[in-house]
Amino acid sequence: MRVLLTGGAGYIGSHTAVNLISDGNKVLLYDNLSNSDASVINGIAAITGVKPTLIKGDVLDEIGLVNAIEKFKPDAVIHFAGLKSVKESSLKPLEYYSTNVGGIVTLLRAMLKTGVNNVVFSSSATVYDSRQKMPVDENGIVGNAANPYGETKIICEKILADIWRRYSLNVTILRYFNPIGAHPSAMIGENPVYPNNLAPYITEVALGKREYLGVFGNDYPTVDGTGVRDYIHVCDLAEGHSLALKNMDGLKVYNLGTGKGSSVLEVLRAFCNVEERDIPYRIMPRREGDVAELVACCDKAKKELGFAPVYNLTDMARSCLAYARKNFSGKIK
Repeated sequence: MRVLLTGGAGYIGSHTAVNLISDGNKVLLYDNLSNSDASVINGIAAITGVKPTLIKGDVLDEIGLVNAIEKFKPDAVIHFAGLKSVKESSLKPLEYYSTNVGGIVTLLRAMLKTGVNNVVFSSSATVYDSRQKMPVDENGIVGNAANPYGETKIICEKILADIWRRYSLNVTILRYFNPIGAHPSAMIGENPVYPNNLAPYITEVALGKREYLGVFGNDYPTVDGTGVRDYIHVCDLAEGHSLALKNMDGLKVYNLGTGKGSSVLEVLRAFCNVEERDIPYRIMPRREGDVAELVACCDKAKKELGFAPVYNLTDMARSCLAYARKNFSGKIK
């Protein structure tokens, strides 16, 4: 299969590229490199023996997308490209609506023009109303997102459903919970220009780049007062995309998580256990747009796709630290 990955040089995109290439697929990465680095293709090549082509292009550029699709002739598109910071989305809502919603509209136009009929969409657990009982399955209440980022994903899902009804595209929506970890080779991992997720901050503290980890809120109704999320290893998440591509038929929606929630302090403890020492942290005020708990029920993905995560929280922490030590040595104090 030939697969175009928008945002393919990013964290999840690059790991999915490794998974797809290892399964014998051909991939094209299309990325504007706003929060990633072109050098990731060297890591992908080192792992797979295949150096993928990377086109620097913006998902809002319809002509650029059409040109890339016409040249590569993909069987399917996986749409990763977009802005993803919960905190930033509350500060820059217009930018998030423009990029995330505008991006899916532009991509779908390009696909319809070029006759590509299969798309996998990178959605998020933030589409769910967090006030419902956890873990939440795909029939859970969608709406009342706590932040503009989540709202953009809700709108994108609605657009995809409408396009499926009108044009009969095969659409699979994957609602990620919280990706974490790095490839076991430590050749690729989470290396954002602007960190948004928990793990990069913990590793920076562990390796001396930051003085402490800021923990946003300790008064949530959770096991220890800190936010609880369903953390999934990025390699497990990448496998979920490969499985989805093998089961494209109509409109489908799947949760991708582990079904187990962990608090911020529990994640931090996993890193401390790997390091065999304490990692300093400070409690900070709650962050706008955060919710108390989001945990997946993944029974549907297990039954229909054969999705079965294999990595645990310790594996996630260990791989993050190994990747950071291998790749950030020149950046650490």
